[in-house]
Amino acid sequence: MSVLEARDLIIDVPGRASGAALNLSIEPGQRWAVLGPNGAGKTTLLHTLAGLRAPRAGQVLFEGRRVDDWRRRALAQRLAVVFQERQDGFPATVLETALIGRHPWLAPWRTESAEDLALARDALARLDLSALSARLVSTLSGGERQRVAIATALTQTPSVWLADEPTNHLDLHHQVAVMRLLAEQAGQGRSVLMCLHDLNLAARWCDQVLLLYPDGRLCHGPAATMLVPEALERLYGQPLAVAEVDGAPVFVPVRTKPAGAGSTDFCKGDD
Repeated sequence: MSVLEARDLIIDVPGRASGAALNLSIEPGQRWAVLGPNGAGKTTLLHTLAGLRAPRAGQVLFEGRRVDDWRRRALAQRLAVVFQERQDGFPATVLETALIGRHPWLAPWRTESAEDLALARDALARLDLSALSARLVSTLSGGERQRVAIATALTQTPSVWLADEPTNHLDLHHQVAVMRLLAEQAGQGRSVLMCLHDLNLAARWCDQVLLLYPDGRLCHGPAATMLVPEALERLYGQPLAVAEVDGAPVFVPVRTKPAGAGSTDFCKGDD
């Protein structure tokens, strides 16, 4: 049974006249990668699925109900969004920021409990942030702030993760740690949809892939069928060479298309 569903959804991308309708069901335990070049609408799609942006047409269902029909507090108890860009609204420590993830669960005028504090501290530990818990977020590096955002979502204990470039600003070690954490979340029955630019992270950590083309076309399916050169070269307008490392494909940009490589129109619509 799907937990998050798009029905005949057309996202509202400024400057784009139309686009293919998306019909998509995200099930518990799945790890989705949304891939596409700049301007294809990845962030717009994520915000639309979260109910933060109105679609041009169609609808989004969460647990069988229109996302607009949910009370925001109840939806926030079940769905977490990790934004690509964020601003510090007021001075707060790393621990105080992580505790924001518990706010949807708190009754009015209630302060965080010992259990809430434990959840936040555990999340910071998972993101290698325990030593920074008393630091002001405004003093952190971009990568440290990104890990705080993910720790805040983890503290929220959602059943669905919508993450926009979750590895943004992260070094190699922390990229792997974050992707492993999201895979563990899916392994516990949660759903994860993430916008990515790194094809190799998608190939190694995701089992479902949605391709968004700049002209509004799209297609989706299992990673093994989507992550192939004939689809990705057309998606990015970039020739690729592919190899296999540790059981997963690795894509490398090259100057010219390998000899014999085709240029078929892999994605004709919502397949």
